[in-house]
Amino acid sequence: MAPIAEIAQVEPLTTARSLRGPFDYRLPAALAGVEVGSLLVVPFGRRRVLGVVTGLAETTDVPPERLVAPLEALSSGVPADLVRLAEWMAAEYCSTPARALSLVLPPGTGAGMREKRALVAELTEADSSGLRLGSRQRAALAALSGGPLAAAEVPGGHGTLRRLEARGLVRLGNEVRGRRPVHVRVGSAPASAPPLTADQAAALEPVAGAVRAGRAERFLLHGVTGSGKTEIYLRATEAALERGRGAIVLVPEIALTPQIVARFEARFGPTVAVLHSNLGEGERHDEWLRLRRGEARVCVGPRSAVFAPVADLGLIVVDEEHEPSYKHEGDPRYDARRVAQRRAADAGAVLVAGSATPRPETALDAAGPGNGGIEGGPEVGDPPFRRLRLPERVDGRPLPPVELLDMREVRGALHPRAHAALEGVRRDGGKAIVLLNRRGWSNFLSCRSCGRVWECPDCDVALVLHRAQGTMDCHHCGHRERAPASCDACGSTSVARHGVGTERLEAELGAAFEGFPVFRLDADAAAGKGAAGGVLAAFEAASAGVLVGTQMVAKGHDFPDVTLGLVLDADATLRFPDFRAEERTFALVTQLAGRAGRGPRGGVVLVQTLAPDTPALIRAARHDADGFLAEELARREALSYPPFADLIRVVCASAEPGAAGRAAAAVRARLDVPGGAILGPAPLFRLRGRERAQVVVKARDRAGAVRAVGAAVDAVAADRAHRAAAFSVDVDPQ
Repeated sequence: MAPIAEIAQVEPLTTARSLRGPFDYRLPAALAGVEVGSLLVVPFGRRRVLGVVTGLAETTDVPPERLVAPLEALSSGVPADLVRLAEWMAAEYCSTPARALSLVLPPGTGAGMREKRALVAELTEADSSGLRLGSRQRAALAALSGGPLAAAEVPGGHGTLRRLEARGLVRLGNEVRGRRPVHVRVGSAPASAPPLTADQAAALEPVAGAVRAGRAERFLLHGVTGSGKTEIYLRATEAALERGRGAIVLVPEIALTPQIVARFEARFGPTVAVLHSNLGEGERHDEWLRLRRGEARVCVGPRSAVFAPVADLGLIVVDEEHEPSYKHEGDPRYDARRVAQRRAADAGAVLVAGSATPRPETALDAAGPGNGGIEGGPEVGDPPFRRLRLPERVDGRPLPPVELLDMREVRGALHPRAHAALEGVRRDGGKAIVLLNRRGWSNFLSCRSCGRVWECPDCDVALVLHRAQGTMDCHHCGHRERAPASCDACGSTSVARHGVGTERLEAELGAAFEGFPVFRLDADAAAGKGAAGGVLAAFEAASAGVLVGTQMVAKGHDFPDVTLGLVLDADATLRFPDFRAEERTFALVTQLAGRAGRGPRGGVVLVQTLAPDTPALIRAARHDADGFLAEELARREALSYPPFADLIRVVCASAEPGAAGRAAAAVRARLDVPGGAILGPAPLFRLRGRERAQVVVKARDRAGAVRAVGAAVDAVAADRAHRAAAFSVDVDPQ
């Protein structure tokens, strides 16, 4: 029997980096039920703050006269396993426990979120045949004859129901009404499981076996686009539920993958909960509660769903594990893929990471003798991931041919071959998907007379023209201003528009291919609840048309009637100074290629590029993931980039001129990383009105480097000489 605790160790949820708990509070008898994960309102200095109980004790080093009691306990709390996960995240990502704990709180915590209750009416057994009743009362009784209804749904409303209650004919009471989200359905979602192919059955066997046996194993499900990875996820989830365990299924962006949500809901019904930021706060609160209470046992959602309160977790799926959207950009800057690995290990759960274009990091983990390893790749002993292959599409159709179109001598947005292919799709009444990874109308505006370029006043970047809104927007900070008719520097009306974005491409395609519907999917078109799903549903329902968009159009969509995929400016990502540029280019082209040719009419993929000899594009055109990964891993090993070393990035920012650079230099001076390289400090472009400077650490001893960076940043942040600077640590920057 555990000893009775009298002391609660509480982590106040403050944002200050220099303030670290936990702090001890005396537990009065009225709060005897407090446990790890309980949420308490505590006095903290002169403030009342919310805190999380991270531990319980019988003794404390604090003098008794200084101990105070919490003011109140909230009804909801955090599961103890998520408290421990948050503590690990705080250390792993050089953050604070309070900031990490804020990620695992119930939605709406601190905002007075409550369950939604409704006045519900039902008939009693009283006989109304001999009573004189008005028409509204009779209509209300007739409506209730089919069963209880919310008062708002009954003819006549509350007044009529109260009069019927007074006559003993109706019973009124309050009932909790769950705020269930409604999702736009895209694609068919059969409730019964289709037969498996031989490859699917071979891949499922070890996964389901590990789930049923309760072994904490990790699998890389490497399957080409359309090979039936989702069905493996569904069968593995079924195995977990049969064993009485729960599952978490992570997807890159929930609004862009409505088909996978529909398939899970069709297969498992109300035991599926969906969590994502586009839901209303009440919907997220109620879905979280359904999981916490065990009413739902499967959670589907984007990266934040890795914190879903699923008890007795037996399976975590990371779909499209190559997607950079699994990296969180707030503090702590966690990677949901790594957090999923940690949570699965702690829970004794199976982890399945699936992709047609696995990350080099995951591929290296799964490389090795007898494990489908990468030819030419480095060997590792006993890798934590086991590679499972799905080399063919479930319908047996081949992957579409991919053609690289050289744009070096072409003027205009479309290559003649691409224009002819789109015209052919229009003529045949088919569908196409066109990817251009730039939104807006034009990349930037300039004055032809004086050369001025319109820039964001708060960031050192050009403003992007959005013609439909008549504005120029900063895609970094959100600054917006009216598009100019003339130059306010010289008065010239000669304003030039440079480059093409998705908004302009939508208009140009609509004008060039008359009668061919154009649908646009980018961050602008997808803004608002359900907007992305609405665009996808409209494209699916149309008899013909073209879907134009940014990388959103390449994410997991399954439209069997798409016969053409077209990538514009495919090598744009190669122009970024990023060691992952080749990886992202390969993945983007390969994933878009996977959207075409899924139906009986087949398909083709055209890739417009200024660099047709780029190895990443050549490998993508050949659907050669293994060849690309072998070359990429060899390059990264030679340059000591991940996965052969770990990167940690420290960014210092300040509105005070020079303060960011001084803070970065102070961090650099305190760093001691044996065997590692320290780069910087180096200035970055101004963002949101703040100067920035960064220091980058490259190390092979990850744990030692994380400790060293955390200690250096904490020390400099605590120095009053650098109080004007803000500090951000990014472990595994993307």
